[in-house]
Amino acid sequence: MKRGCLFTFTCLSMLAGTAVADEIWVSNEKSDTVSVIDVDTMEKVREYKVGDRPRGIAFSKDYKTLYICASDSDAVQVMDVASGEILYDLPSGEDPEQFALHPNGRLLYIANEDDAITTVVDTETRRVVTQINVGVEPEGMAVSPDGKVSITTSETTNMAHWIDTETHKIFANSLVDARPRHAEFTEDGKRLWVSSEIGGTVTVFKTDDQSELAKISFEIPGVHRDKIQPVGVELNKDNSLAFVALGPANHLAVVDTTSYEVVKYILVGKRVWHMAFSPDYKYLFSTNGVSGDVSVIDLEKLEAIKAIKVGRFPWGIAARPTSK
Repeated sequence: MKRGCLFTFTCLSMLAGTAVADEIWVSNEKSDTVSVIDVDTMEKVREYKVGDRPRGIAFSKDYKTLYICASDSDAVQVMDVASGEILYDLPSGEDPEQFALHPNGRLLYIANEDDAITTVVDTETRRVVTQINVGVEPEGMAVSPDGKVSITTSETTNMAHWIDTETHKIFANSLVDARPRHAEFTEDGKRLWVSSEIGGTVTVFKTDDQSELAKISFEIPGVHRDKIQPVGVELNKDNSLAFVALGPANHLAVVDTTSYEVVKYILVGKRVWHMAFSPDYKYLFSTNGVSGDVSVIDLEKLEAIKAIKVGRFPWGIAARPTSK
């Protein structure tokens, strides 16, 4: 199945080769589309139809293809970025929600929420390499920078599972607070951050021995604690600050990665899910599901400066440098 661009005038400009700005790509889970934001103009410039309920998205290492978790289509779709066409579907297991691309650019590690498994897919042969039994309702996925460890978080089991990527075996399980949603390695691979949505915390682990290093809680004046539900976590370029999306609290938390103290809360749109940095690290973009927009945060000021309307219930987000 091939899906084309929804906006003809923009498609024509793409064919003419006029698009030069870096881009932010956003999956919209209730409109079954992917929106494209021009970083220079901070406007939505294109939108493509994709499979049912797209959530996690990620680019290939050369940024020529986009991988899309089409959860209700039970597929990982592969889109040609230049044309916006779906080239083919990869096998993914049922209800893929999030995935992580191995540093080798070849293997995808996919969380299958309904089946309690992690599926490993070879993107070149388009075949399943293996399926790994994990906890109940897996969602978060990460692969270490050196490619030796993958992480799956299981929402109902309340664990982060540490998987050896050579043997495809779990070698450790780390208990976290209720409903872990996202896992993120630091750039040097020495720390792992795991968010717990219902528990309202983020736990930081040392990766050499899987020991707990810190547990971060959040408190926003005027916001009930039940609404503070951490989901996405992103670390800035030098890993000095971590940004945590706090769901229906409608805020991002800015955390000092040395002290593990919250230094600021930033008001964004309603029901913030995930985030991505612009390729130059000047801005942070967050997907806000209920308000149907993307917030733009100026990283020098640590302030939200704009909201960009996209599709219905934006969820996943990824940056594309056009110079690549």
